[in-house]
Amino acid sequence: MLLCGDMATTKFASPVLMARSPELSKSNKRRSIRMFKCRAAGADGGRVTVGDDVFSVTTSSKYEVDYLGQSTKGDLNLKLDPLHSFGNGQATLEGPIEEVARTEAQAAENLIRELGIQGPFSAQHSPRGIFCSRTLNLRSISAIGYDMDYTLMHYNVMAWEGRAYDYCMENLKNMGFPVDGLSFDPELVIRGLMIDKEKGNLVKADRFGYVKRAMHGTKMLSNKAVSDIYGRELVDLRNQSRWEFLNTFFSVSEALAYAQMVDRLDDGSISADLGVLDYKGLYKAVAKALFRAHVEGQLKSEIMSKPELFVEPDPELPLALLDQKEAGKKLLLITNSDYHYTDKMMKHSFNKFLPNDMDWRDLFDMVIVSARKPEFFQMSHPLYEVVTGEGLMRPCFKAETGGLYSGGSAQMVESSLNVHGDEILYVGDHIYTDVSVSKVHLRWRTALICRELEEEYMALIGSRGHREELIELINQKEVVGDLFNQLRLALQRRSKGRPAQTLAATNLADQELTETMQKLLIVMQRLDDKIGLMLESDGELFNKRWGFLSRAGLWDKSHLMRQIEKYADIYTSRVSNFLNYTPFMYFRSQEQSLAHDSPLPDAAMEN
Repeated sequence: MLLCGDMATTKFASPVLMARSPELSKSNKRRSIRMFKCRAAGADGGRVTVGDDVFSVTTSSKYEVDYLGQSTKGDLNLKLDPLHSFGNGQATLEGPIEEVARTEAQAAENLIRELGIQGPFSAQHSPRGIFCSRTLNLRSISAIGYDMDYTLMHYNVMAWEGRAYDYCMENLKNMGFPVDGLSFDPELVIRGLMIDKEKGNLVKADRFGYVKRAMHGTKMLSNKAVSDIYGRELVDLRNQSRWEFLNTFFSVSEALAYAQMVDRLDDGSISADLGVLDYKGLYKAVAKALFRAHVEGQLKSEIMSKPELFVEPDPELPLALLDQKEAGKKLLLITNSDYHYTDKMMKHSFNKFLPNDMDWRDLFDMVIVSARKPEFFQMSHPLYEVVTGEGLMRPCFKAETGGLYSGGSAQMVESSLNVHGDEILYVGDHIYTDVSVSKVHLRWRTALICRELEEEYMALIGSRGHREELIELINQKEVVGDLFNQLRLALQRRSKGRPAQTLAATNLADQELTETMQKLLIVMQRLDDKIGLMLESDGELFNKRWGFLSRAGLWDKSHLMRQIEKYADIYTSRVSNFLNYTPFMYFRSQEQSLAHDSPLPDAAMEN
């Protein structure tokens, strides 16, 4: 049985991970080491450490495209005749492939359980799964690039964004805005909302751009108000003068400060000395105050002085990257943060979890700071090499493997590493700056990090009973409503002297018809009241105001989810989730449902 593809778990490829797996018995460890000696290197045909006479790796020059349209680069192949390479085990591979596959799949499942490994399918159905929008063969990926903030490093949102909010409020106060009595409340906003700078609103839209919920200032609007304001228009993110999309956690403090300032503008608290302000001008003032908080350096200096107060450590994350590097992937760090901040924070987050006195720099084939994304993916900027620990730089015209640079461009990365387009996977937390631009302009493969997925996953499980009850009520409303509509049509035809739809409906007595419709109408009105309240509370386990991150209403996806599906090939809550898979994983997208996919009743099939 060949166990070198998706089944080859990283837990046995790395001695560090082996040491961290005490649940496995010593005999199982020895057995698993023997079975996984076929570990291969990267997609460009790196050396197979054991078994060179048996296995080969598909190289960049000899790859093909499989039946799902994915490159076969990095796939492990048998050099020998498959049926003559197992000796006495040959018989187990003979016969119809359906029977062989059934037997071997069952044996593989048993061995996974015996080894104590979490299989990729069980990992997928968990809060820390990796979810696939577009099929991705990791074996064909030659280089993996990472953003840093909220990707390789997760901040405590209350601490980091809370301090950003504090500095923003201080700057607004110095500009003359009334901020007394205001405090940081991250529950007021979630990622994926849009700021309507013309109307002073925060809105949540579905995948088509229809607004489903809205908040003016810090006050939620009724369904009627939402319909009156947005019933005839769609959210269009291309209109950047009006709409601001909350792409990342960094948007939380800005959106909250803006909503609170809208309240102050509405109640007349903002002094006329600041000039005539509309909602769009107010947004510019808030954005300016927050920008100053970031660029003046006080915020980052405070974080660098006490990183343990702001960073949530993830001991598994460096090990996930180590597995990828040992599998032959070229690892890149591409961040907009400057050198001093990057070096300080990466040392704090990585070095203590790496083996053999490794430094965080040892993980990466190239590090680029002050990258100026998204322009980094769109155009060229001057490239500088960081040559001293103090951050001294000198002009540079070509990047080299192992280097530390500032600026430059994505095209420079491709040229230096001799990898291009879909050979590169870029991982980040920002829908636009990290994921959308790299895919649209360079055709890089993409992964989005969205930490809130873990909380949402559990909230969806906790809301399952609520949603089942809600759906049952809606289905009952449809049945009752269908009968009511049929009787209404019969009444309409009767008033015109025409027969109803059926003989029985035509012969229905006037009083019975009227009383039945009255009863059904009362039931539907009561159902509407109940359903309306339940819909308002749907998703409150995630956020009481805005509901679920990925959903807009009961049935549809949110605008954020549409952006994720469109631009992110895979998405997950944290980088360390790669440990639940392998660097050789073949992620397959799920079947997409359509409105007409529902199975027809037997009677309809017969017709």
